[in-house]
Amino acid sequence: MPVDPHLLTVFTVTTIVALVTPGPDMLFVLGCGMRGGARAGLLATLGVITGDALYVVAAAAGLAVLLTTFPVVFTVLRFAGAAYLVYLGVQMIRRRKNGHVDVAAAGAMSGRRAFLNGVVSSAANPQTFTFMVAFLPQFIAPEAGPVWAQFAVLGAVLIVLEFLADGTVGVLAGRIGGWLRGRQAVRRRVDAATGSLFIGLGVRLAAEH
Repeated sequence: MPVDPHLLTVFTVTTIVALVTPGPDMLFVLGCGMRGGARAGLLATLGVITGDALYVVAAAAGLAVLLTTFPVVFTVLRFAGAAYLVYLGVQMIRRRKNGHVDVAAAGAMSGRRAFLNGVVSSAANPQTFTFMVAFLPQFIAPEAGPVWAQFAVLGAVLIVLEFLADGTVGVLAGRIGGWLRGRQAVRRRVDAATGSLFIGLGVRLAAEH
């Protein structure tokens, strides 16, 4: 095994503790599940872990140096992601009064859109960047094997654990949201609450340093 067994154990336990604490990614998946159903929640999770995987690859390839050397690149990415989340939230709130048309819009989020939104949410999150380039290296032992291989193993463990945690939240939120969306008045409140959640995530993302 290219990773020191003791470090791998500590990393796994630490990651589990971090993942069960609600963060931006989990809240994003929760919102998608509530509005679009269990499938949307699961696809949003896949999008989030895809964004995480991109950072793992970047860290292993040393591309993180580019973002730290030229912080303006990451700043632009961060504000673009924040603006997109705010846009999604505003659209949800504006469409909450459209009756059955909004149901169709909610269904549209159950596919490609939920996945792509998850990728954007993860890739533009400064906490994801910090975690990958600052936290993972703490569990790398150069003498244990190739550094890139250790990044790959730790990244795979992280992605699997995150899929289990966020995926569970997304599916459960979808089940509850599906029942709520069957009641028009409640569904409007769900859309308004989800839109407000996305706007809040966008503002938080923009305020991160």
